[in-house]
Amino acid sequence: MLKRLATLFLLVFAVALQSCVGGGGGLLSYSDPYDGYDFMYPTGWVEVIVPGAADVVFHDIIHETENVSVVISDVPDDKKLEDLGTPTDVGYKLSKSFNAISENGSDVELVSAQRIDTPDNKTYYILEYVADLPAGTRHNLASAIVRRGKLYTFNASTNEDRWDKMKDTLKQSVASFKVS
Repeated sequence: MLKRLATLFLLVFAVALQSCVGGGGGLLSYSDPYDGYDFMYPTGWVEVIVPGAADVVFHDIIHETENVSVVISDVPDDKKLEDLGTPTDVGYKLSKSFNAISENGSDVELVSAQRIDTPDNKTYYILEYVADLPAGTRHNLASAIVRRGKLYTFNASTNEDRWDKMKDTLKQSVASFKVS
């Protein structure tokens, strides 16, 4: 009986500790030297393999649909991010492509789009979306940059009902995304 009580106490303590961390606690660092990018992701999240969908994906162990990911796509070598359009143009095109590939009547709305120029002369577009999906509404943040003939897109996503709790952490994570 005492053993069961101790186990239950440890389980409750671990879940309580995880919920404190998941709502804006610490961030851990991830680096991919081969593809030349790094970012921070929430403590307590784990890497998962999603074949063909993204270069890397991390998700919360409790709220498994909360995730961050990096997608790398080819662009012509001579193209810069600005050549693809303004932040709003690129965000709008991405939202339309999300709608087109979704066969189940999803609706993705671009909420905001901004350009960030770094001191080392790199340009990032920061995009915010709300996606109305059959499984529920999701809030997504993205950071996009073109480097070495590739479009790098870092995405952070959560269910809309957890957005208020997770937005600061996800914004920090998106802001930490850097491509060398």
